Amino acid sequence: MTRARSWLPLAAALLALDVSVTFVNLWPTPAISWHGRLSIELAALVVVLAIAGRRGEVSRAVVNILAAVWTLLVLGRYAEVTAQGLYGRDVNLYWDLRFIPDVAAMVARVAKAWLVIVVVAAAAAALALLFAIVRLAIARLAAAVSDRAARRRLVSGAALLTIFFVAERAGVWVAARDIWNTPEPLFPTPVTVTYARQIRVVAQALAGAPALPQSPPMDSDLSRVAGADVFLIFIESYGAISFDHPEISRRLAPARNDFAAAVAETHRSVVSAFVESPTFGGGSWLAHLSLLSGIEVRDPETNATLMAARRDTMARAFGRHGFRTIGLMPGMRQSWPEGSFYGFDAIYSAAKLDYHGPEFGWFAIPDQYSLARLDAAEIAAQPRRPAFVFFPTISTHFPFLPAPPYQPDWPRMLASNRPYDGPSIVRAYDRQPDWITFIPGYAVALTYDFATIGGYLRLRADRDGVMILLGDHQPPALVTGEGASHDVPVHIVASRRAILDRLESHGFRRGMTPQAPAIGHMHALLPILLDAFGDRPPAASRPTP
Repeated sequence: MTRARSWLPLAAALLALDVSVTFVNLWPTPAISWHGRLSIELAALVVVLAIAGRRGEVSRAVVNILAAVWTLLVLGRYAEVTAQGLYGRDVNLYWDLRFIPDVAAMVARVAKAWLVIVVVAAAAAALALLFAIVRLAIARLAAAVSDRAARRRLVSGAALLTIFFVAERAGVWVAARDIWNTPEPLFPTPVTVTYARQIRVVAQALAGAPALPQSPPMDSDLSRVAGADVFLIFIESYGAISFDHPEISRRLAPARNDFAAAVAETHRSVVSAFVESPTFGGGSWLAHLSLLSGIEVRDPETNATLMAARRDTMARAFGRHGFRTIGLMPGMRQSWPEGSFYGFDAIYSAAKLDYHGPEFGWFAIPDQYSLARLDAAEIAAQPRRPAFVFFPTISTHFPFLPAPPYQPDWPRMLASNRPYDGPSIVRAYDRQPDWITFIPGYAVALTYDFATIGGYLRLRADRDGVMILLGDHQPPALVTGEGASHDVPVHIVASRRAILDRLESHGFRRGMTPQAPAIGHMHALLPILLDAFGDRPPAASRPTP
């Protein structure tokens, strides 16, 4: 009994240390669970402590250092599994950390000061508690290795773990998996490998990324859209899941039907397809840049390299043919140097839009207000140059609710600080995010954007225009579940038959329902659009790149 009591604290310490770096995400929440997997880092820790404890007790300084290192491993593991679970993508600590100040500022704008203080204090307390627990466990393990017999048993166990780890990595792990009765590997990817990958990313970024691929030809004469306004609208988080998931598709059916009715009523037609986004669950700018440049951008390194280069863009191509190019950027609250890369004549940021009505979501400004404000400033006035408008929406951004109410009276959106009736605001704010299931909120937010864009088609039925609607990426894995594709829908609305016929020859189909598989990657959509919008000059007269 005495021996059992002496080993119980040690077993608890070993279990706590193992669980702390082998847990998995409890989808669809930020919580975690444990599936009984084993840590090779724990084996390494035992060996390190055994070496340090060969000549007596392990010093307090060594225990503190190892506890600090292990705490970093725990945080890295949490970042890794949570990013995969919630966003469906790998964590990139170096680049993701760059956006923490922006996220913090965004949260601070929409949360009360006391709540921010409580959250920060709770996070600090949780970190201190984590370190204390890790230190206690390592101290117990350090005390055990000072005993020669215990040290021998622990090192033998570490050696056995290492043998199983090597066997599994070599593919000889079926028997071990059967013994453990789990389809999962016995050992998850070591957290040290995750950190090594981050170090490699930093090194590559500092050394410079490899050369970029050549830009696609952008010498279309745009003759098929001459005189028309062209709207390129990226609908935030609009993914293939909105068609593939039965419940989401059912909830969105009325909104899509009404949008199709708006298209028909205004004597336009629509064709649709799927394209593969370069990102998933976030990183919208990668999709924007891929389409506008015609170069696939899947990571921040390529993004930074391309932004530093002098390359042609879709906006510049339209500008060369007499279009006034406009970036409608309601989610942009800081300076946007990327605008000069794209070549926009005007940029409507959040400050320029000057919205003072009720706020919705992290970005505050309803998409309908942004369109109404742009219309009043740029579209309604005549005579004028045709416009090319790039508009990444924000009202469908995670966590989707509360979504703004649609206002059928468009002038009222700009008439005062009260664009909505009281009851509609109350109903909208009553719909708060459900942090267990996001599907209803996702459908509500997309319904609002379909109503907004369909309403704008009706508002400007008198204008000859072309509208490109597409998703920037799938919503986070909290909505899609695990294993979802990167596909997003693209709908093109126009009244000019020649454009639609050309798009059909590239794989688009009539109507609002795209057909799998995707017609290509996001960046490959640009040459398709330029081909549909006009002809290229004869080879002899093309400008030399």
